[in-house]
Order: sequence, then C-alpha cells, then structure tokens
Amino acid sequence: MLKARVVTALLLLAGFLAVLFLLPFYGWLLFAALVAGVGAWEWAGLMKLDASNRRGYAFASVALCAGLGWLVFEIGTGVIRQVGLLSSIYILAAIFWLLAVPFWLKAKWPASARISGLLAGCVVLIPACLALMQLRVFAPLFLLAAMASVWVADISAYICGRAFGRHKLAPAISPGKTWEGAIGAVAGVLIYGSVVAWVAGRMPNTSGAWVLFALSLVVLTAVSILGDLFESLAKRQAGVKDSGATLPGHGGVLDRIDSLTSTLPLVGLAVLFWDGQLP
Repeated sequence: MLKARVVTALLLLAGFLAVLFLLPFYGWLLFAALVAGVGAWEWAGLMKLDASNRRGYAFASVALCAGLGWLVFEIGTGVIRQVGLLSSIYILAAIFWLLAVPFWLKAKWPASARISGLLAGCVVLIPACLALMQLRVFAPLFLLAAMASVWVADISAYICGRAFGRHKLAPAISPGKTWEGAIGAVAGVLIYGSVVAWVAGRMPNTSGAWVLFALSLVVLTAVSILGDLFESLAKRQAGVKDSGATLPGHGGVLDRIDSLTSTLPLVGLAVLFWDGQLP
C-alpha cells in the first residue's frame, strides 16, 4: 500500500507539473474541466446515483465548467473578460464554505441524490476549477504555492495530531482529527506563508499588514479544514472510506482535492482584489 501511494503521488506530481507549465490555456481549461468531471462522478457516487445518472452528472459538470471557462476567460490567453461573473461565482462559494458548511456540519444534514446534494456538488467543484484556470494565468508558481499551503496544513495537522492530539475536533464526522492537529495546521501554514513571502520579497512591512497577512492564512487554513470535513461527512453518510478508487493507494480524486475545493475560490477572489480587478 505504501509503495502504491508513493508511486502514485510521484506520478501525479510529475503529471500535474507538466500540464501546469506546458499546456496552452485552452488545454489547461480542458484539464480543469476534466477534474470537475471526475470529481462530479465521485460525488454522484456518494449521493448514491446509479451509473447512468452519475455519467450524466459528470458530463454536465464538464460542460458547465468548460462553458463557464469559455465565457469568463479569453480562450487564447486566459485573460479574464467577465470579472463580474467570476467574482459572483467566488462569492457564492465563499458564502457556502464560510456560512452554510459550518451549519451543515453541525446539523449533519444528509447528503443525498436530491437537488440540494447535487447543487452542493456543483458549488464544491466548479468554483475551485475556475480558480485553477484563473490562478494559473495569474502565475503558475503562485497557484502551486497556494496548493502547497493546503498540503502543509494537512501534513502539519497529521504530525501534531499524532504527537499531541487529545481533544477531538469533529468525532462524529472524522474521529482522527483533533484541535491540536488544527492548531498545528495553522502554525505550519503561518511558518510556510512567512517563508514564501520572504523568498518572494513580499514580506509585510507594517504591523497592520502583518495582522492582515496572518489572519488571511488562519482563515485559509480553517476553510481547508472545512473542505476536508465536508467531504468526510459525505463519505461517512454514504458508508464508504474513500470517494473512489481512481488513484491507487490514495482513493479518489475528491480525497486529494477536498481541502482545495474550499480554499482555491477564496484565493481566487483575493487575487481579483489584489490585482485591482475588483473595486
């Protein structure tokens, strides 16, 4: 199992770096749409849809993601031509993750094949895949750094949770997660973010800027945990350990991108403000 995990991880990383840096924008757009489609296939499985409806949901997600990408971005260069539409999608995602999901987790609302579950799947996947498109155009290395912050949070939470974990974070949803692990995730991301900012020559230069910088990283880490817990709840309600078996040793695609689905739209929205494309 460990060998399969390592080999799969290395192949995924190599493949991802290749498409990230080598594909033209229209190829990257199709790649992001395919990620949405595979994720939608797995999400529909958690919703207990039959094979025919799962295929339909997956194809619809690919079409929706690609269609929105075609509307929002200039297909040749990736320049954003519909900032209002993109920001509206991101704001919807932010409302979902910051307001709806905490209540959803607290109430443990059942995920099902009803319209609410399928719409939730769209909000989980489509904004994140549009953010993949946007952030790659903004700067591939920035996208990679944003994704790495989520990986740092996961690794830090695991290490600190194993070493110090005593108080369960959400025992009915994900028994392995602890408050100590969550604190470790925040600490790890703060250190990682500071190092990245220093290397990039973008260190905050005032106390107010430091507070805003640190607060942004804390929120990003908290939202990444929400993304993980939300998929964990869907899997627990579906009675499965993994979202799929697409990736040997790693489960499904959703298992690998659960925290990214919640964080990338917020990063994309922040970049729109940072880049001066929003008032």
